[in-house]
Order: sequence, then C-alpha cells, then structure tokens
Amino acid sequence: MPTTDDQRDPAVEAAPDPDPDATVPDSDPQPAGRKKSWRQLMMVVVAAIVLMLLIKAFVVQVYRIPSSSMEDTLLTGDRVLVNKLVYHVRGIARGDIVVFSGDGSWGTTTGEPDPSPPGNPLLRVAYDVLADIGVYSRQTYYIKRVIGLPGDHVVCCVNGKVTVNGVPLDEASYLFPGASPSIQPFNVIVPPGRLWVMGDNRAISDDSRRHMSGFPAMGTVPENEVAGRAFMIIWPPSQIGDLPIPATFQQAALHADVAAAAMTAVPAAVPAAGAAVLLGIPVLALRRRALRTRRIRTGRRGRPRGYAGARR
Repeated sequence: MPTTDDQRDPAVEAAPDPDPDATVPDSDPQPAGRKKSWRQLMMVVVAAIVLMLLIKAFVVQVYRIPSSSMEDTLLTGDRVLVNKLVYHVRGIARGDIVVFSGDGSWGTTTGEPDPSPPGNPLLRVAYDVLADIGVYSRQTYYIKRVIGLPGDHVVCCVNGKVTVNGVPLDEASYLFPGASPSIQPFNVIVPPGRLWVMGDNRAISDDSRRHMSGFPAMGTVPENEVAGRAFMIIWPPSQIGDLPIPATFQQAALHADVAAAAMTAVPAAVPAAGAAVLLGIPVLALRRRALRTRRIRTGRRGRPRGYAGARR
C-alpha cells in the first residue's frame, strides 16, 4: 500500500541528507601524535649528543683520576674539568695541572698501543659519550703538575728542595703530607717544546723521573700532546673546588727572564719613537709654511682678509 504524506514517519522526515563533500574525522589520532613526539625526542637526543661532542672537542671535558699519584690534591675516582681553550689564549705555566696523551712520550701504562676505536658508528658515539662524562676512555691520558717549561734547568735536590733555574720551590702546600720532593736525584735541562712534569704524591708517582731512561727526551712530554688544564674538581661533592697555581710558582725570580725580555723591548722601542718624532718635526714645519703661504696668496688675490662670506 503506498504511503501518503500524512503517514510518513516524522523522524525519517527530519533526517538530513548526507553531504558528499563532508570530511570524516580520524577515529584514532593517537598513532600520528606518538610518531611526532618520538621524532621530536630523537631530534633532542641527537642535538644533545652533537652539542656534547662539540664541547668535548673545543671547550671542556671531564676526566676521571685513575690512581693516587696526585694525592692529596686529587684523589682516586675524582672527576675534574679540563679547560681545552686556555692554552690557545696563554702558554702553559709552571704549577699548572695538565692532562696529556702518552703519544710521543710515555705511551700506555702497559706498553701496548691504545686500542683502535670501534668500526660501528653507534658504538663509537657511545664510547665518546662515556668519555665525555669521565666514565670510560679507550685512550691513555696522564695527569701531572708542570714543574719545568722548555729551557728550564730543573734539579733535585738542593738543600732538600727542587730548584727551577736555581730558584728553590716551597712545595709543602701541595705535596702529599710527609713526602719528600724526590728520593731520586735528577738534573735536567728541559728540551724545546717539552715539559718536565711530576705528581704530587712523589713516592709513587710514575712521572718524568721514572721515564728518564729508555724514553724520549729524558722523560719530558711534548707540549702539543697536552689536552688542557685541570681547573676544577666536580665530583664527589666533598671534593668540589678549584685547582689554582700554588704560590711558590709566582716567585718573581722564576719570571725574571720574562721581565728582562720586557725591559729589553722597551729601550728598543723608545729610540724608534724618538726617531719618528724627530723626522716628523721637519715635515710639520714644511706643512705649516705651505699653509701660511696659501693664506697670504688668498688674501691678496682673492677675497679680502676680513671677508667671512655670506651666512646662511
């Protein structure tokens, strides 16, 4: 039986026709959001690793103290910050605590070459990150105090003290309590480009003294193998503090050569400045004479001398 208008269901009548151009919302938006968050997290992690590697290569790096050779200044297990930029600004100074590679001097502690880095790039990055935070390193580094610079005459012992260029060092502030400056005598002139280094715990420190025989340049280490200067202990909390240069290395007698060089340079500069002044006097006189002649000519042939010109 056909349905009339009066017999139609009102609910059916009220339902609108579907729009063919209407979009249907995604019923499960979570997978796309998860992918985006994971992508952002990976970008942050990669950026952090790159930044850490850049800081390690050019600014500062953490090193772990592996032995007691620098006690009581540095204890086994301490973490120190090493400044890699400082020696691009100034030279290495006596009294600095430096970290250096064994290349060109002492080699490794075992005598074997350092292991080569892993071929897998991911493992290499992981090793670099562990080295950055001072947890693990595949290369042999040493940490010692600089006693002698290139050209220095370092001797022990004179009246029970180490001397540098005849100047005795008062090392009581940093030597291990009760330790003598050195049981082993030495008399060394540090070769050019190299350093004489010693540990603060002299009785057990495997430093330049122990490498005088059978190693290059009387146990000295190359300046170009220095990674940087240790300037602060950052771990453990009980040890946190800076690592200043001891006062004994600030003696004026140790820096007499620098002062003499500066005094030599000043007299050489004074005659040069005087000559420049003397040469400048005739030139200035000729210039003033030419200017006076020009003014006289202008006053005779040009405008009157009292003429100031029109004011605007």
